[in-house]
Amino acid sequence: MPVKIRLQRHGKKGKPFYWVVAADVRAKRDGKFLEKLGTYNPNTNPATINLDVDGSVKWLQNGAQPTDTARAILSYKGVLMKHHLLGGVRKGALTEEQAEEKFKAWLEEKEQKIQDKKEGLSKAEAEARAKALEAEKEANEKRAAAALPEEEVAEEAAEETAEAATEETAEEAPVEKAPAAEEADKKEE
Repeated sequence: MPVKIRLQRHGKKGKPFYWVVAADVRAKRDGKFLEKLGTYNPNTNPATINLDVDGSVKWLQNGAQPTDTARAILSYKGVLMKHHLLGGVRKGALTEEQAEEKFKAWLEEKEQKIQDKKEGLSKAEAEARAKALEAEKEANEKRAAAALPEEEVAEEAAEETAEAATEETAEEAPVEKAPAAEEADKKEE
């Protein structure tokens, strides 16, 4: 019975979530499987992968063939590296202790790369937030600057209206005095 290590899709529409399984080639993609080896969530950055390394190596040693995507996931988590090192142990090129030391060193290096990526992503996100905040502050300042001239114009218009009103009252006053002045002029004549 040929066995494949492949992904089995779960999750809702637009939000895929995969199980990494060892399954018979003849089984449906999301159908019957022999063993669940782990999970893969591509929705996070970086992708979240939980994998049973020893179980995956056991299936590889028994002849299971991974699909292309499953091979990439197994390689990312070090399953193929461990399988390769155990092949060297079987041939007598390495001892089990040496193989475990090399695998642990490789895992530490890989974890450091993943941690650096997470830190880089968080720094980029913080910089993007800072730029957005700065742009928002500039936009608010422009809005405030644009609002001030309108307020000044409104104040000037109010002052002009007040001045015009005082001028009108000043013009109206002589008109009222004019009939009185005319009467005074008539009396003098």
